[in-house]
Parts: sequence; structure tokens; C-alpha cells
Amino acid sequence: MPQRAAVLVPIVEREAGPTILLTRRTDHLPTHAGQISFPGGREEPQDKGAIATALRETEEEVGLSRRHVTVAGRLDSYLTVTGYRIVPIVGIVSPPFSLTLQEEEVAEAFEVPLSFIIDPNNHQLHSRKFRGTVRDYYALPYKNFYIWGATAHMLVNLSDVLRDKVAL
Repeated sequence: MPQRAAVLVPIVEREAGPTILLTRRTDHLPTHAGQISFPGGREEPQDKGAIATALRETEEEVGLSRRHVTVAGRLDSYLTVTGYRIVPIVGIVSPPFSLTLQEEEVAEAFEVPLSFIIDPNNHQLHSRKFRGTVRDYYALPYKNFYIWGATAHMLVNLSDVLRDKVAL
């Protein structure tokens, strides 16, 4: 049975246009070291569902207070090859806010313009052999950041949802 987890997909309202807040994990972590991710993590017994997990983990990892986040919905759950079922919770983040990174887990936080994320020309589909099976995965290289795997998949899902909403 997969471990339950949740992440916050933080859409930051900026004057120049909305952005997505992402983190780069520290290089010494036992899993997913150095990878780009959303703030989030494993559901704890005290959490009352995915929203509570995503908001708690976001506060712990990057210091973003839940008072700055308005939950807008959720994306499709994602099952990782490492045994997690991740629920992506979309939240609208209202500035101003400050971040305090948990240095053990988070090397840096950065923002990517939503316009970059929703442009399908930036969605690359790759294949890789993992544990004897060829797996497809998305990548969205942005500046010096290589966004791939579960995070890229969730961003492509967000892009699809937003394009469907705009097309209506």
C-alpha cells in the first residue's frame, strides 16, 4: 500500500504575472537529493487529510504561513516509483510573505512564471530505464533548474487543467 503524501502547488500572485513556487532539495538527502520539488511530504497521524498535510509541510519546509494560502483545489494524485501516493493541493499565495527554509531539506526556493509552465512547448517527454522497466517522464528545464519526474508531471497536469478552463 502506498504511503500517503501531499504537496502544495503554490501559485504566487505577482504584479508581473503569477508564478509557481518550487524548491530544490538539499544534496545530502537519502531520496530525491538535489531534485526540484513542491513543498510537501508524508501525511502524519495528526493531519486531517491532504490539505492539512500540504499546508503543514509547506510551513515546515519553507516557512510559508497558511494565512497567505487560499486553497483553490487539487490535481490528479500521482503514484511515485518510490511508493508514495501524492495529492497535489493547489493554493493561491498572496504576497507579501517571507520564507524561512528548513536547511536540512531545502537548499533553495525559487519561482517560475506560470506562463512558462502552461506553454506546452516547454513540456519535454523523455524515457528512462528504471528497475528494468522503461518509464516515460516529463521534464521542464527552466534556466539552471531541471524540473522533472513527479514535479514536472504535476506541472503538466496543472497546465492541462488551466488550458481546459481557459478554453471554456
